[in-house]
This record gives sequence, C-alpha cells and structure tokens, in this order.
Amino acid sequence: MGGIEDPDRAAATAASTPGAGAAALEAIDGLVTAIDADRAAGLFGRWGLATAIDARTGEALLPQALFEALHERAGLEATWPIGNAGLLQTYGSLLAPAAAADRNRERWLDADLAAGLGLDPAHFAPREGSRTLLDRATEAAAVLLASGGEFSWYSLAEGRATRAVLSHEHDGSRALAYAVAPAPGTSPLLVALLPVTQAETVRRDLDEAASRLRWNAA
Repeated sequence: MGGIEDPDRAAATAASTPGAGAAALEAIDGLVTAIDADRAAGLFGRWGLATAIDARTGEALLPQALFEALHERAGLEATWPIGNAGLLQTYGSLLAPAAAADRNRERWLDADLAAGLGLDPAHFAPREGSRTLLDRATEAAAVLLASGGEFSWYSLAEGRATRAVLSHEHDGSRALAYAVAPAPGTSPLLVALLPVTQAETVRRDLDEAASRLRWNAA
C-alpha cells in the first residue's frame, strides 16, 4: 500500500463524494491487489462479524462509502455498519479518517503489537514483505489463540462461545486475540488482534465480565 497520506485522502474523498468509494480503493497502491489475494485465499472466512461503529463513542470508524466498497471488493455481503471483522480490522482501520478519535491503524504501524507477539517490529507494516496485512494478522491471531498465551478466557456471550487470549510479555508489550462464534453451537471466528498496554486492567475486566461481547464484535 502507498503512504499513509493516501488512506487519509481516500477517506476524505469517499466521505465527501457520492460513489467515490471504489475509486478511492483503486487510488491506493496495492490495496485492491491485497484484497483480491485475501479473497482468493479464503482469509475473510476465518473472521467473524464486527461493527464499524465505535462502541465507546458511537462514532463511525470509517466512511460508509468505504465500508461498502471494501466489502464489495472482497466479495462479501454486508449491511452497514456490521461487516467482516478481518476486513475492518486491517484495511478498514488503515482507511479511517484522520479526524477519528481512535483510528486503530497505529497497531499495524507501531511496533507494540508485533513486540507483544515476539515478532519483528515491522512485521505488520502494510508494505512489508510479499504477504498481505490480513494474511499476517490472521496467522498471528490464530497462533496466539492456539498457544493459550499466558492467560486465556472461555465464556458464553448471548449463547455464543467466545475466546480471549493474552500473550506473555515481550519487551514490555503484550498482545490479545479475540474470537467469537457467529451463532450458538458454532466454532469461534477471529474478531480482534490488538496490543495491550494495561494488562491488569484487561485481565480484571475479563475476569469480572467475560460473558459480554468485546472489541466491537457483532
């Protein structure tokens, strides 16, 4: 993908210009190619559903036009604001407008998430290597969930199985992977992969109320 100024421009254009969502995606170097590769590899099917509305602020995490363009390109049916968590976590977060209170793109650009997983600091940099960002994020989340990390939680939320795993500490950083079953009786699908700066707060929250959906899961 191109520089960060390109996603900022795409978000602004899509938000202000009717029908500009697909064109905005095309304007970002490598984005369409990455989504096409992820679609061919079936990676979107490993992720569950999430909302594009921030649960804390009620703010849209990206323009609806980009939400729709992303899902159309990925070959996914979605009705605003509920969409594919993998698509929203990665490319959606990179396209969040500069004015958003929490764009979440920094998890891919900064070193904290990679460090918390014991990976190279640039592991999730969008233009790093030949693998797509979603490919790298999917693998990292799945490995963390399978490992059990240092702490793990199983619970039911609205009758659906959920799983959260907090990694061991690496160089002062941790990571958390979260998965939710799409329906009762089904296996959890990935929903979130994020850096954790306040591990005790996360642990206490999950210990006390693990039976509600977290991290914009839908």
